[in-house]
Amino acid sequence: MSNYFQKIESERFILRQFTVNDLENVYKGLSHPDVIKYYGISFDSLEATKEQITWFRDLEKNETGIWWAICSKDGKEFYGAGGLNDVDKEHKKAEVGFWLIPEFWGKGIMTEIMPLICEYGFKKLGLHRIEGFVESENKNCKIGLSKLDFNYEGTMRDCEIKAGRYISLDIYSMINDGSI
Repeated sequence: MSNYFQKIESERFILRQFTVNDLENVYKGLSHPDVIKYYGISFDSLEATKEQITWFRDLEKNETGIWWAICSKDGKEFYGAGGLNDVDKEHKKAEVGFWLIPEFWGKGIMTEIMPLICEYGFKKLGLHRIEGFVESENKNCKIGLSKLDFNYEGTMRDCEIKAGRYISLDIYSMINDGSI
């Protein structure tokens, strides 16, 4: 594997590559009703969750994205995941994504790690734009992206169907203006 993937450390957290040992934690997050309410994917068994671990690894292998497991510095606690996908090398952009296990919401985790993920995208991947597509009803995510200096660009109304009803997506972006 190339050095496309790099571990990242912050003051309180380590962002590392996913392993098969993360299966139960990924399932815990991506089967929790509060997490999957606005997240695009969910799993109803450990066996089915294996495809998510494979997806994380395929992104890296194909260099179409990069996702990290968010853990405590000592490696004992798993908090969630964050990363970039749909990396478009021609247009120098990618989509940001993240989720946390609910017991860790409101503890400043995303405020600490998302700038590092964006910096990685801009500096290591050479991106110019990082964008986020957020369900219009997901107020917490929209507040979080605004705190992280993502700019609201507009709403794509009734652009997807989820659970048999149309949903709208708000578009947010961060542009590398050269200061990062």
